[in-house]
This record gives sequence, C-alpha cells and structure tokens, in this order.
Amino acid sequence: MASKSDIWNRVRQSEILGGKSVKSDEAIVGGVIFLFGLITTVLSLKMPIGTFRMAGTGMFPLCLGILLMLLSGLFLLRLFLKTRITPEKSSTGEIPGPSKQLVPFLGAMVLVTLLFNRLGYPLSSFLLMLALLRILGVKKWTFSLPLSLMTAVVCYFLFVQWLKIPLPKGWIGI
Repeated sequence: MASKSDIWNRVRQSEILGGKSVKSDEAIVGGVIFLFGLITTVLSLKMPIGTFRMAGTGMFPLCLGILLMLLSGLFLLRLFLKTRITPEKSSTGEIPGPSKQLVPFLGAMVLVTLLFNRLGYPLSSFLLMLALLRILGVKKWTFSLPLSLMTAVVCYFLFVQWLKIPLPKGWIGI
C-alpha cells in the first residue's frame, strides 16, 4: 500500500491535459494571482476611471488588475502546456536556483526602501535595477548598466516630469 507522501507526490506531479504535467503549487499561486487581479479590476470599476489623458483614481488599479489577470493567465497557460516535469528538489538536497535568488532579491528591495529618501528616486531606481539584474543572473555589464540607466531615466521622466509626482531628489538634486 502506498504511503500518504507517495500519493501526495503523485497528485502533485500528476499527468493531466493529454499527458502533460502541472505542478499544483504553481497552479494554485497562478490562480490566486488571477483572482487578486479580478478582485482589483472589479473594485476599481467602482471608482471614477476617467480617460488616459485625465486619469481618475480607478485607472491605475484597473490597468493593474487587467495586467495581473493577463500575466497570470499566460503563466497558467504556459504551465498547463509545459511538457516536462521539473523536480521540486535536487537529489543532493540543494536549494533550487530561484530560491537562492529570493533572499538577495528581497534584501535589495529592503535596502533600496531604507535608502530611498537619502539617495533619491533616480539613483535608487538605477541601483535597484542594476542589483536585480545581477541577482537574476545577467552577468554582462555592457547590458545591465545601459538597461538600468535607461530604466531609471524613463521612469524619472514618466513619474517626475510627465505625471508631476513629487519624488525624493536625494543628494543628486535631480
């Protein structure tokens, strides 16, 4: 007779949709994010939406909710169409790659949050993007430096210049 853990492992990596496997944990997370996007979208419709030129308070949550539903739907679709089973843990007991990236990723986010007012928005966004690209495995400086700079400049012009959102200038003074 199979133990409960054997049955659970078979359920988690069961073959569905024509022999293709789905990890139940990832499917649950994708579904929860989709529901969160749906709730955000529905609640944002109760606020004034406005237009893209004169956005109301509900415009940003509406766009965010639709984006969450779209991305989680694509994630779930990719998950259900994926043809190979990836093991949860390696045989050596090592932490999988994405889990190794989680702690430095969160650390970078916390550090930038703590230093945001001192460094200012432009420098913070540049350093955060640079750190996240390095953490996620982009090793080429010739790619990560220009991308980080471009991201910081575009976000600066979008939020500070165009939308007139007051953000900390920091010691740079921009």
